[in-house]
Amino acid sequence: MATNRILIVDDEETLCEVLKLNLENEGYDVDIAFSAEQALGYNLKEYSLILLDIMMGEISGIKMAKLLKADVATADIPIIFCTARDTEDDMIMGLNLGADDYIMKPYTVRNVIARVKSVLRRTANQKSKINTPTEKPNRLAIDGLCLDLEFKRCTVDGEEVKLARKEFELLAYLIQHRGKICSREQILSRVWSDEVVVLDRTIDVNITRLRSKIGAYGSYIVTRSGFGYGFRD
Repeated sequence: MATNRILIVDDEETLCEVLKLNLENEGYDVDIAFSAEQALGYNLKEYSLILLDIMMGEISGIKMAKLLKADVATADIPIIFCTARDTEDDMIMGLNLGADDYIMKPYTVRNVIARVKSVLRRTANQKSKINTPTEKPNRLAIDGLCLDLEFKRCTVDGEEVKLARKEFELLAYLIQHRGKICSREQILSRVWSDEVVVLDRTIDVNITRLRSKIGAYGSYIVTRSGFGYGFRD
């Protein structure tokens, strides 16, 4: 089994070295970049996960994350933000960019390792589901709205619509359970790991963004106050 490769991108050199040492003790291959500029010079598609600081030099962690998500070769690499920016709005912004977790400084090495393991485990499970033959179709279609589960592609009336990873997974989950209301707890446990702290507002933000992106089909996503969300037949 191939060893997971992790890239740490942070301008605090001592912190990077401590994380590298401890992650290597857990069996990971670890590289360090002390700036986003340096990291972007690496072959990023070879990494299994990126630990990314937000506040760096000319290219911030936020900008680097946007560049990664915009490139099909790196869009699916899990990102964990590690940052001193600890407001709720900062956290929501990071998660809306497609980050898989958000760790606030100061943090313990044990916490980082636990989060890394959680994200990698979840990613491995998702890949396993994709690669394992099942009776479930690789395509979900409702009228002119179509999701290609294999190629992670969404089209609306034949036109491709760019969705962030969590937006795609949330929409797929709702369509797969169309005709019923899914509680927030059900959505969190399937779309977001229950080992990661996720605010209820994060679900609301993603629902709002989905409705906007899929146009007329946004009305298919229904809200039942106090119960949750669903996708109507």
